[in-house]
Amino acid sequence: MIKFSFPVLRSVCVLAVAVVVLLVPVALGGEPEIKADVLLRGGSVLDGSGGEATVADVAIRKGKIVAVGKLDATSAGRVIDCSGMIVAPGFIDLHTHCDPVGPLAMRRNLNYLRQGCTTVVSGNCGDGTMDIAAYFARLEREGAGTNVILLVPHGSVRARAMGGDNRPPTASELQRMQALVERGMREGAWGISTGLIYPPGMFAQADELVALAKVVARHDGLYVSHIRNEADGLLGALQEAIQIGREAGLPVHISHLKAVGPANWGSLRKAASMIEKARAEGLTVTADQYPYIATSTNLAAVLLPATELPGGLKDFNRRMRDDAEYQQAVRRLVLRRMKDNPRIVIASCDKHPEWNGKSLDDIAAQLKTDVAGAALAVQMDGGASVVRFVLSEDDVRLGMTFPWVATGSDGNTHVPQPGIRPHPRSFGTFPRKIGFYARREKVLNLAQAVRSATGLPADIVKLTDRGYLRAGYVADIVVFDPEAFVDRATFEDPQQYSPGVRWLFLAGQSAVTDGQVAESLYGHPLRHPSVPENTP
Repeated sequence: MIKFSFPVLRSVCVLAVAVVVLLVPVALGGEPEIKADVLLRGGSVLDGSGGEATVADVAIRKGKIVAVGKLDATSAGRVIDCSGMIVAPGFIDLHTHCDPVGPLAMRRNLNYLRQGCTTVVSGNCGDGTMDIAAYFARLEREGAGTNVILLVPHGSVRARAMGGDNRPPTASELQRMQALVERGMREGAWGISTGLIYPPGMFAQADELVALAKVVARHDGLYVSHIRNEADGLLGALQEAIQIGREAGLPVHISHLKAVGPANWGSLRKAASMIEKARAEGLTVTADQYPYIATSTNLAAVLLPATELPGGLKDFNRRMRDDAEYQQAVRRLVLRRMKDNPRIVIASCDKHPEWNGKSLDDIAAQLKTDVAGAALAVQMDGGASVVRFVLSEDDVRLGMTFPWVATGSDGNTHVPQPGIRPHPRSFGTFPRKIGFYARREKVLNLAQAVRSATGLPADIVKLTDRGYLRAGYVADIVVFDPEAFVDRATFEDPQQYSPGVRWLFLAGQSAVTDGQVAESLYGHPLRHPSVPENTP
């Protein structure tokens, strides 16, 4: 028989009691209590991975997700019943032209909040601010409705370094561009964007773009391209973008993947095969897409590309009046490009608001001219933004089935105003993809559609703390009613907010509460992780 002294026996007893205390909650089916500011209870959770929905709870504390699962032992300041709702990461729009600065109505970015977006990526298509630090400082000072990620815009960089000249840069001009890109990346940009159908970006050759992309690669950024041709030259333009990524050593992202014009419909499948071949070779190549059969840009970019006219668009109106040879060249170009653009509608024309919503055919009849004459009349009177119906429904449906294609609106910050007809994508992209194409048309399943708006775009830009519902991630979360979440915006009436978002959280703050948008602004500038001042 072993005998214990009293001190030893007391220690053994204390240890035994401690073990019992630790084991009793487990033995009784309990679990450690989780403290939360907000508990989203009983929703169908789609976590951004593409996996099927599971009924679960999501706990939020101090702006972060602290737990996801069956969280019975949770004390929360607020419990929200999410039964019947979808709970997902806040949507990330990879391709916008949002500029949520200035008046409060613009800063709210309401047309994106109403779609469930918590983060927008701007500076696309080579256009936007180069003064990243100043822009971010203003966002921090004045606030924004959504988080904002910026890209360095190549077109703006080129314009500052060498104006609008159609020529290769000199050595010193290229160095100046490299320095501007370096500065932008150091100030928090996530990559560089190009708009190779717009001047002055369209004047750049591949070697210039490789040289600038190499600067971005040093900062672990990506090359985002509105490629040089989306019509009969789609495959060649796509190959150029892939080759730039290969030579510069960085990921390539193709903006608004599409095949423009009836003669080119069906070529999207060949483009996808080219991308998948590059991916199989070890390159990172992805794309985004908006779920519509119409595009939108300015009229000159559609019908009057500067690279196809002698002297470009410089002194356009004077030369159209005084230079017969130029007039003939312009008219021939317009007629040729109309073949890929059979239906063009004016979205916004400042000098002739009565033309908004009218097709070029309508305007031609009004002016008693042909369609080319109408197009030139619009351009000579200040130009216009246009919507053109040039995409195939079959291609649109095909594009959204690829696992490397994210959802991107290519839209703008819009405050509804009378008399204009913008593309409905600024108001309806995400509910159209999820509510119409996934839930109603079954083109892809709901989990895939949500992934294309959450985990996939986060992976593409390497946003490591958003895009998924995981413990430790920032609590950017959308709760939406799947029965109500579908687009209302149409081409005839595009400025309609989408219904169905019940709750929207940015870093745990409720930007939408039971369907009502908050007055406070909870968005932040998001700097690249390589920048120490990155905002959580």
